[in-house]
Amino acid sequence: MRTTILALICGTVALAGCGDSDDGQAQATTPAATTPAATTAAAPTAETTTATTAAAKPTGKAITTGSSEFGTMLFDTKKQAIYIFENDEKGKSNCYGECARAWPPVYTKGKPRARGDVKASLLGTTRRRDGRLQVTYNGQPLYYYVNEGPGEVRCHNVFLNGGLWWVVGPNGKRRA
Repeated sequence: MRTTILALICGTVALAGCGDSDDGQAQATTPAATTPAATTAAAPTAETTTATTAAAKPTGKAITTGSSEFGTMLFDTKKQAIYIFENDEKGKSNCYGECARAWPPVYTKGKPRARGDVKASLLGTTRRRDGRLQVTYNGQPLYYYVNEGPGEVRCHNVFLNGGLWWVVGPNGKRRA
């Protein structure tokens, strides 16, 4: 059946190529030159599909776990400690202005990704007033502390910007 269809297409292409030309000669089109190109464009192969998938890079922020003096807790992949704020409501940030300058939100451009002992089912997002997505864990918006470097955890259970700040464990609860 496929051979018959290809033969009909090739015959039609060959007939369409016949006709008057400026020099008065018929122009022939070879089926081998036109058919494979049309077939390749119409049906991507498994190789091109795999290459496209491999080239697509995840856009969501990766959240992982690491050890600290407070036990296993959340970090980003650059070992920056992650905090939650007692004044936030589940799924809603109450840290803006001066608070957000001291405690920058953990932003994402896509679905957050779980690494280490992070539970993917507890990861989510909330939309901030400016429209950007902030990562949440167990419904709590996540933040960094601006004055900490990678691996530092200096502000657990500290009262700043109107409330207490806590590091969070992989179970989604603040650490003691």
